[in-house]
Amino acid sequence: MNETVPEEGVESPELKRQLASHILQRLGEGGQPPEYGVKRINVGNESYLRVLEHEYFRNQLRIGASFKLVQGYFGGGKTHFLFCVREMAWEHGFVTAVVELSPSECPYDDAFKVYRAVARRVAIRPSGAFSAPSYGIADLIRNIVDDRLAHAEEAFRGKDVTDATTEAIKAVSSWLTKTVSRAPCESHSFRQGMTGLAMAYLHADRQTEVALEAWLLGEPVPQAEVRASGVFEQLGKANGFTMLRCLTQMVIAFGLPGTALLFDEVDRNLSVSTKRSHIIGDNLRQVIDLCGRHQLPNTLFLYAVPPEFMRNVVPDYPALYQRLKSPVPLSVRSPQSVLIDLEHLDLGPEAMLEQLGMKILEVFEEARACTFDRALQASNAKVFAIASAQTYFEVNHRRLFVKAWVDALFAQLVDGERPIDPKEATALITTGHGALTREKEAGDDFEDF
Repeated sequence: MNETVPEEGVESPELKRQLASHILQRLGEGGQPPEYGVKRINVGNESYLRVLEHEYFRNQLRIGASFKLVQGYFGGGKTHFLFCVREMAWEHGFVTAVVELSPSECPYDDAFKVYRAVARRVAIRPSGAFSAPSYGIADLIRNIVDDRLAHAEEAFRGKDVTDATTEAIKAVSSWLTKTVSRAPCESHSFRQGMTGLAMAYLHADRQTEVALEAWLLGEPVPQAEVRASGVFEQLGKANGFTMLRCLTQMVIAFGLPGTALLFDEVDRNLSVSTKRSHIIGDNLRQVIDLCGRHQLPNTLFLYAVPPEFMRNVVPDYPALYQRLKSPVPLSVRSPQSVLIDLEHLDLGPEAMLEQLGMKILEVFEEARACTFDRALQASNAKVFAIASAQTYFEVNHRRLFVKAWVDALFAQLVDGERPIDPKEATALITTGHGALTREKEAGDDFEDF
């Protein structure tokens, strides 16, 4: 597991500028949350994040698990919120997986496809400010082995040994055999698969390593190629969720604090068949129940959906409805609530957009190495916020505001600073709405801001 460098610890001015440029590019091009530095432009959901931080990552998730339903309209900040939770989970050393659910690519009623998506998306925090996350269950295992090996080798160098590297390999091998391979796990084959991959990587047994990696990713592998490693089960739809539980159990076995599974329902059309809807409901009910036991150890399970899910799908399944229905959303006064409602934020629409505008202004100044008149631009941000909040479109006003505001800042940089008239701001917002409408008609499922 590689040593990580927190964003706050980045001291190089050039790296800071590059990070700001990345954020600005993502916001200006598509109004999408950035891959890195999402907290720099986060506004309005801090109360939810504080509860997750203090009540869950620092306490509850150290000994148990939790399920939360994230509710928000398309364009209402669900993806952005999941990215914020992912960064928080990384800061606490958790393994994370952000998975987009859709009927064609990854339907939640297909347990095997869900497992495969998670196995490909699990990651620990990147090693540097711009290092891409190392995705996939196999690389997760390799990083852990590398980290263990490096620490063991360093410890042996301080002792009177002839070959610190050889002794370190023996120590890690002993840990895998005596500790990891005996950890609680529902599937013997899954435990052996992860332990065997780690052992094969440690001893440079490439053939076994490749076969076990393919098996863990849910790819078809001849049984004869993995049987010698103690793997006797086939991965499939019948045991997909069992293996997903096993993954979280083995994360703990390998010495990591826990897992954050973040599912994002990206399909706008929730009119699924009765059979599929029933399977989805039953799967969610099982996950909620499992979070109350120790079968999903130290796991945060977030499921992000539009409000129609609670209105049109959940009421048909009383057992699920009873578990999800809550009189109040998550808050300091109700930290146990299952619902995170992104339609109820810390700030009203105009105030939130004003603050967002000023955060983007700071990023813009850093990215472009310039300085604006803060009082003037605060006034302009307010004009844009009012124009965006008062204009109702099917596409959420936050994304429209972000794109229009970045465009306006570039214009102010090139042509000189000036006050922006409310009519001009409304015209820019309206133009942005036309572009987003064309994207929607073309079937572009953008990430919400």
